[in-house]
Amino acid sequence: MKRVFNFSPGPSVLPLPVLERAAAEMCDANGTGQSVMEMSHRSKDYKPVIEKTEALLRELMDIPAHYNVLFLQGGASLQFAMVPLNLAGVEQVEQETSGGQNSPQKKVSYIDTGIWSDKAIKEAGKYADVSVGASSKDKSYTYIPVAPAPDADDAYYHITLNNTIVGTTWNKVPETGPVPLVTDASSCILSEPLDVSKFGVIYAGAQKNLGPAGVTVVIIREDLMGKAPSWTPVMLRYDTHAKEGSMYNTPPCYAVYMVGLVLEWLKNLGGIEAISQINREKAGLFYSYLESSKTFLSPVAKADRSLMNIPFVYRDVPADKKTDLESRFVKEAAAAGLVNLAGHRLVGGMRASIYNAMPIEGVKALIGFMEQFEHSIRSV
Repeated sequence: MKRVFNFSPGPSVLPLPVLERAAAEMCDANGTGQSVMEMSHRSKDYKPVIEKTEALLRELMDIPAHYNVLFLQGGASLQFAMVPLNLAGVEQVEQETSGGQNSPQKKVSYIDTGIWSDKAIKEAGKYADVSVGASSKDKSYTYIPVAPAPDADDAYYHITLNNTIVGTTWNKVPETGPVPLVTDASSCILSEPLDVSKFGVIYAGAQKNLGPAGVTVVIIREDLMGKAPSWTPVMLRYDTHAKEGSMYNTPPCYAVYMVGLVLEWLKNLGGIEAISQINREKAGLFYSYLESSKTFLSPVAKADRSLMNIPFVYRDVPADKKTDLESRFVKEAAAAGLVNLAGHRLVGGMRASIYNAMPIEGVKALIGFMEQFEHSIRSV
């Protein structure tokens, strides 16, 4: 069997033991004589699957009892709309009677730390009065800005916890007092301990640390549900899904099952504390190499560097040669079994995404290749 080291930002590498177990259970899951793909979501065979997945997530993240765990679809991108609709939406009658005076839209605050933050801000602007409290766009999103306190009348305060494209992360989340803190944790959930009680809503697409693409996890405090205006589509209401245990309609059954297998793997590894130590060791090795390299560097402020997504660029390369050298690096790395290292199309450069399932051997192999690559281009 040939396996490469997959540094994709998502969908990303999955733990090999999880893939092997899923393969073994493909035609006969849990002795049922059928694949999870074939099970009715309302059957006695599938119910334990989704219940076990939720229980494991609650255990690993220490999710308080007064939070609901939902398994939804549409990725984090759909949450860009669901969050303002459910937490800041207003009834149409209020809009119609305002006469264009003093918009009845509720106020919300966002911190702009990257492309995904910007998308969330633009989507929220359709349903709420958005204030951008701070932004790091002035330096190409290579740092985390100082977050101002929310206004007392804000319906919520939103941050993107880890910025996949630019490789920054919030090492200390803002204190928002009674204003609910909402976060997109798609690319860092389960990577290190997170105090769920500091947040009103945590949402995450699965395709980084949780499992395959297709399911989105939403962790939401109970008091924040049931506030969506009456015109909100039924499928876009959190309370719709909470009342039905994430089974108002057919959930992404197989993706939920895979998340459950990933969570079992993580628990057997020692839980979030254990994976956090491994992640810090992996990132530490790679950042240490970049610090010493004469060819590559990290463009991100040292205090704000991500453990999960590490962009890197050339130090001293003429602009007219940069693109060719980036392409050469990615091509030669792939030939060496190190795949998906191209930077995001909007920022260029290179990027190594080293999620939970990336073994430390993969990081060491990448560093070894980069050392050889440095020698090859400097000897020309």
